[in-house]
Amino acid sequence: MEKILFISLGCDKNLVDSEQMIGLLSENGYEFTDDENEADVIVVNSCCFIGDAKEESINTIIQMGQLKETGRLKGLIVTGCLAQRYASEIQEDIPEVDAILGTTAFDDILECVNNVLSGNRNFETKDINRLTYLKGHRAVTTGGHYAYLKISDGCDKRCTYCIIPKVRGSHRSVPMETLLEDAAALAEQGVKELILVAQETTVYGKDLYGEKKLPELLGKLSDIDGIEWIRILYCYPEEITEELIAAIRDNSKVCHYLDIPIQSASDNILKKMGRRTNQADLRRIIGRLREEIPDIALRTTLISGFPGETDEEHEETCEFVNEIEFDRLGVFTYSPEEGTRAFDFPDQIDEDTKLDRQAELMELQQEIAFEKAESLKGTELLAFVEGKVADEDAYVARTYRDAPGVDGLLFINTTENLMTGDFARVRVTGSYEYDLIGELI
Repeated sequence: MEKILFISLGCDKNLVDSEQMIGLLSENGYEFTDDENEADVIVVNSCCFIGDAKEESINTIIQMGQLKETGRLKGLIVTGCLAQRYASEIQEDIPEVDAILGTTAFDDILECVNNVLSGNRNFETKDINRLTYLKGHRAVTTGGHYAYLKISDGCDKRCTYCIIPKVRGSHRSVPMETLLEDAAALAEQGVKELILVAQETTVYGKDLYGEKKLPELLGKLSDIDGIEWIRILYCYPEEITEELIAAIRDNSKVCHYLDIPIQSASDNILKKMGRRTNQADLRRIIGRLREEIPDIALRTTLISGFPGETDEEHEETCEFVNEIEFDRLGVFTYSPEEGTRAFDFPDQIDEDTKLDRQAELMELQQEIAFEKAESLKGTELLAFVEGKVADEDAYVARTYRDAPGVDGLLFINTTENLMTGDFARVRVTGSYEYDLIGELI
């Protein structure tokens, strides 16, 4: 049987699409490889959220296309956001590409692979507002003990800098019964941590049920045997309700962790961005979260160098970050994307200034994060074991404060044997930069 290599770029939401495609192909007899030189077909699930992601996707596609001359490659398929946004350009400019499936057409991946291996080309995008979800088809690629659960697709917010609505469509929720069935299936496969993702998780269910249903979904997911942790990413601050706060506070399986992308703390810039909060709103929402859930870990993201951002407005965001002390924070430089309103805004800022502001914010956050890590010395935390450190009596783990791939780690020094996916009670004995060091209790 022919072998397929999957390259999933961009966000964890894209990864869920990749895992569903891999699951469907695997069920139909296809084998998979991590070696590009062994692949008969390569699928690049692409991203185009910002300029760097777009460049990475294009370079990857071109590089894989060269294997038609140097390797055994018979077919190159491009799926995902870049495929949706630039289908005609890819078809015209990269002739090595044999097939394109847009963001809502990946349910045709089996037919597409079969066509390509038969020597046929396949270029297909579908209605951007259809919901594509391959129920029951999932091959977890994250190691088996945690998995992302994509609860909806698309977004209705239309922020001025964001291309997502044009490549992912309007907000569409996955029916709750579908999510619960798939979550139960993941638990049966050994998944213990579910990480809920979407373009915006907080409005889950509003389109299907007439009201926001994330609190109810959390409750039903927590009833599934085997699921121990539930983590929520991508929460727009203005959609965080008292009901949601209570659901996080009162449900022992829901991690006291929330990812709240705020993008800026300047009222003027927030307005230009098309965001629906101001600094007073952010203070109120964060205040309520910390009042009701004192040990909550808050992550956020910022954009540096948005068009027209003055030194004073940048400084306003720095002061806010310094005062609020987020537990986790990332900063992107503004990326002008064709098709967004901000692309045509006046007073575009030069790259050096964007990078300087990004560095200043990250340096500020680094100091905050290091101090927070140091302050945890002596505390006891539940840790989720992710693997052993090679040639050392130590294991790599995460606490409730850490989402995989973006946050810190906890290193457990012990001679005892631990298994990946185990939970262990740990006393924090020290810290190193963003990471913690601990010992078994």
